[in-house]
Amino acid sequence: MDRNDRAVVGLATVGHASVHTFELAIPLFIPLWLAEFQRLDLGVAAVPFDAAVAGVLVTVGYGLFGVGALPGGVLADRVGSKRLIVASLFGMSASFVVLAAAPSVLAVGAALACWGVAASVYHPAGLSMLSRAATERGRAFAYHGIAGNLGIALGPFVVAVALVVADWRTVALALAAPILVVAALATRIDVDERAAVGSDGDGQSHEATASDGGAEIDSETTDSGGADRTSSVESFADFRVGSRELFVGGFALIFPVVVASGLYYRGILTFLPEVLSTYDAFAAIAVGDLSLETYRYAYAGLLAVGVVGQYAGGRVSDHVRPERALAPAFLGLAVLAVLFLPAVALGVGPFLVLGGLLGVALFFVQPLYQAAVADHTPPGTRGLSYGYTYLGVFGVGALGGAVAGGILEYANAAALFATLGAVALAGAVAAFTLARRGG
Repeated sequence: MDRNDRAVVGLATVGHASVHTFELAIPLFIPLWLAEFQRLDLGVAAVPFDAAVAGVLVTVGYGLFGVGALPGGVLADRVGSKRLIVASLFGMSASFVVLAAAPSVLAVGAALACWGVAASVYHPAGLSMLSRAATERGRAFAYHGIAGNLGIALGPFVVAVALVVADWRTVALALAAPILVVAALATRIDVDERAAVGSDGDGQSHEATASDGGAEIDSETTDSGGADRTSSVESFADFRVGSRELFVGGFALIFPVVVASGLYYRGILTFLPEVLSTYDAFAAIAVGDLSLETYRYAYAGLLAVGVVGQYAGGRVSDHVRPERALAPAFLGLAVLAVLFLPAVALGVGPFLVLGGLLGVALFFVQPLYQAAVADHTPPGTRGLSYGYTYLGVFGVGALGGAVAGGILEYANAAALFATLGAVALAGAVAAFTLARRGG
């Protein structure tokens, strides 16, 4: 990687790790908020602050996290990715400063909503910057994914340990402080956001995505859905035109793929700790005066091995057209969904094998569909395309958690995993169709 690649990847990886660390710290604070606050005062009325109200407040923040990705993508094309990433870092950390000082439940909800807005713009901005600026795009996507996994796996662990020695307000400040410093330093970083996008004598855009030894992929040789748009989205009319171009081309088939990935991801992870806790193999272990809830560590471990999947998916996308790898990857997720519960029932050993494979496969698909979006969309609407992508992953995909909860409430875990297998099969069909069209 050259200097520009290193700067781009460094900024994006810090941003990605920060987003997921903040995201997964919030659930650990909820029990403490329930113990500290008694009522939600809305001015004209007050309601008891219980788990249902807390769930609504958190849902607002997480919902904005997904919905805001689409306008975030438009902004990434219009004002530039670096500015948006820096603003996201400042916004997320400032929201946690406000959260630490929140005197009421309403203030907590406002802080979470602000965090959701600030966090929502990161993914379309970060990914569009990597796709347009990194000459070794597959490797850049892989490092970016690894950083996100480190935030997912290590963030909750660090917060849990910190809460042993400090209250939640101090921990929230401790999370915000280093990110504020990073955001300030990031304002001084100089990056060329279009280093991997050149132009020929006809003024047409070409996107270099050369791997270590693979062939270069030209954005004009892929299905970008019409004109090779090189200008950014500057108005609502551009938004309409850009959206139409995306959804009449290859992106129309990529979108169901990313929705399937989001539904599977939220569906399997939201209630996985609860599912594991019902098995004797993951019963609590007493260590002195402490009780170690082993299912929590099993869950964190599954997330941690996702680092391997992120890196492998990124490297595969450097050497194989990503849509060709997506279909078998989703088929693998379908098989793992069917085999997972029988493996857990057999004990810790089989879980380590199947859980490890599931963790790798779950994150293997992410750099592949990120690269597929870049291959099948023109550079000028790359931010818009990633906005739609993460609207699908985090917005529509968030329904996976609600679906999982309903199935567990009215059926059982076996029905949930069968449903997740069907979702993965639908993703495989969409990916196979995309691969045939691309061929």
